[in-house]
Amino acid sequence: MIKGIGHIALAVRDIEGVAAALCRTIGLPLPPIKTFPERRMKVALVEVGPVQLESLEDLSETGMIARHVAAHGNSIHHFCLITDAIDADLQELKQREVPLMDPVPREGLRGKRIAFISPELLKGIPIELSDP
Repeated sequence: MIKGIGHIALAVRDIEGVAAALCRTIGLPLPPIKTFPERRMKVALVEVGPVQLESLEDLSETGMIARHVAAHGNSIHHFCLITDAIDADLQELKQREVPLMDPVPREGLRGKRIAFISPELLKGIPIELSDP
């Protein structure tokens, strides 16, 4: 069952600059920027109440985030919904014929089980489902 919004993901070209500008603007401390070499990504998580703003920068020129930034500039990439029953939610979505990128959960950057609903559903915006 969906419990709320977990994060809003931003695809960015310069994660250090974006994180600094965002934190300066809303008056929050600069978060650590984590590098995930195996996923070829850098990530910064800014806590804004119960929701996180997740900045993503691709370490390659050809990865999914790099392609998104090349096409759209720095922009919102996806939003994440928290669920306490990801397996049941995916089964229900399959029954409703909702297009899924991930028909079964996989491990996300934070070590939680996640699955993406295809961007086809919202005409270009993926939806991530995540364990709490």
